[in-house]
Amino acid sequence: MKKTYSYSLIILFLVASICTFGQTAPTKNGTLADMKLLEGHWFGTFKGGPIEAFWSAPAGDNITGFIRMMKDDKITMYELFGFEQTERGPVALVKHFNPGLIGQEEKDKPDRYVFLEGERNRALFEKADASIRIIYERRASDQLVIRRGEKKDTGWIFTDLFVFNRAH
Repeated sequence: MKKTYSYSLIILFLVASICTFGQTAPTKNGTLADMKLLEGHWFGTFKGGPIEAFWSAPAGDNITGFIRMMKDDKITMYELFGFEQTERGPVALVKHFNPGLIGQEEKDKPDRYVFLEGERNRALFEKADASIRIIYERRASDQLVIRRGEKKDTGWIFTDLFVFNRAH
């Protein structure tokens, strides 16, 4: 009877582990050092116009940055970023602004992305409502790519959102 009880517990544990595997991405406590890959001044194109980005080096408990999108020599959108260190890892806070610095989000509610995992030259974040994932990836010393992912029936599908080259 004791062996049956022990085996039942082991089987129950294994089934529970298999059923929950992959449902939630593992959380690793990251640091702002995982985001150092962003540091610098970057240029690219987006929807037929130039795009420029700048991210500061990590300092204290934060990194700041911006993206400026233009078309036909006119601003189309600004994005302001703040990466802040928390006990669970970095959190990305993002605000979007139309021309005239007119905010798209409510003034006290930025888009919030939590750090899921990081490795050399790559960091994965998920929007607080779990609807979007963002990968920040340094593909070469002079190329930075931001990828956006949405969950589909087959899993997360990522596409390049922004491809930047280092400003010289």
